[in-house]
Amino acid sequence: MAAGGTATGARRLQASLFLICCCAAGAAPHALPGSRSLWPSLTLTLLLGAYAVRTVFLPLLRGGGQATEADTLTEWPAVDLVVAARDEEAVIGRLVERLAQLTYPQERMRLWVIDDGSEDRTPEVLEAYQRRYPQLQVLRRNRDAGGGKSGALNALLPQLQGRWLLVLDADAQLQPDGLQRLVAFAEDGGWSAVQPRKAVVNGDQNWLTRAQAMEMALDAVIQQGRLCSGGVVELRGNGQLLQRQAVLACDGFNEGTVTDDLDLSFRLLVEGQPVGVLWNPPIQEEAVTSLAGLWRQRQRWAEGGLQRFFDYWPQLTGSATSSARKLDLSGFFLLQYALPVMAVADLLTSLITRSSPLMWPLSFVAFGLSGGAILVGCRRSSEGPALPAMHPFNLALGIAYLGHWFVVIPYTTLRMALLPKRLVWAKTLHVGADDALSSDESDLTTQVL
Repeated sequence: MAAGGTATGARRLQASLFLICCCAAGAAPHALPGSRSLWPSLTLTLLLGAYAVRTVFLPLLRGGGQATEADTLTEWPAVDLVVAARDEEAVIGRLVERLAQLTYPQERMRLWVIDDGSEDRTPEVLEAYQRRYPQLQVLRRNRDAGGGKSGALNALLPQLQGRWLLVLDADAQLQPDGLQRLVAFAEDGGWSAVQPRKAVVNGDQNWLTRAQAMEMALDAVIQQGRLCSGGVVELRGNGQLLQRQAVLACDGFNEGTVTDDLDLSFRLLVEGQPVGVLWNPPIQEEAVTSLAGLWRQRQRWAEGGLQRFFDYWPQLTGSATSSARKLDLSGFFLLQYALPVMAVADLLTSLITRSSPLMWPLSFVAFGLSGGAILVGCRRSSEGPALPAMHPFNLALGIAYLGHWFVVIPYTTLRMALLPKRLVWAKTLHVGADDALSSDESDLTTQVL
């Protein structure tokens, strides 16, 4: 259950080859004569445009992705709720309160918090809540134990006994009947894992959090579209419901990656374990509130996203992966990772040769897909926090905001190619800003401080 996939040195070589290929693909068309220089871009535009349209709008025609009613199961399976926490004194008490109020049968549910070397008052807060809620179990690790979140989860995995484990971030919020509906959906659908839609609780705080709320809706729409068209669903960490045996079949969580959820998605795929996605009810979380926080978070996401393709590419392109999934993975990889690097290479070549950029038709596909998915997602029936209203300003904001990936992906790729990777815990700051604490929780927090 330690580091899996290829070694760090191999990833640097793969990142270098990927960077060279994308730069060559972005620059080479400038050497073609006249209007022929647009042909490569137009060809890719037609191919990826068809993929994008099918992925965004297919769920409108087929439906699906809604929760099964909670009373469909006659016997509820045992579930372990697992939280890996480091320096989370601002939100961990509130999370324990809310999880204790879930309507899932209490005798079938256990709550675990892994205190991963916290240096704030998280241990004191957890100790106080253990006295209040005997079902709360706390596992403490040294701060230098290693492995990041994956290491924390692996440390607890041998002690878990439930059929399912629900992995939560410390800022997670789940409505009282959410676990019942999520488990019922997973059991009735025969899934090995389910990722509920992520919803932003502080979407009205500023323009950045509002844009992230639209991005989360976009992501869920694309995930459902990929699933409906025979493609691949990816886990998103917070709120992921996992069959314990499926995780064990994958040898646990990969401690050699910076994004355990994306890595596990591909390991489940390779093992033939089906992953579903659920629109309602969502898992609620805080969006980052500053550009600096967003920059750190998205670098980690970009690096982990590329790592998993590098690590599992032989298995993904083998005979065990269906043609539909290969097509889906190829289209997603080109749009998400290759296109931003090619676009930057195209722009730099244009500046050097004083010619016009040639990748603009393909960029239109990417931004058109984004706008369509935002419209579809934000107009759907949604439980949890209200999604941003769809008017021209918000739509333009959402599309423009997604342009940050055209900076994050090339920068991260260049860094991966040139610098050795140092695996570190890169947590997102959680401040519990969405609402005030209840009076009971406030009193308890005061006591432990």
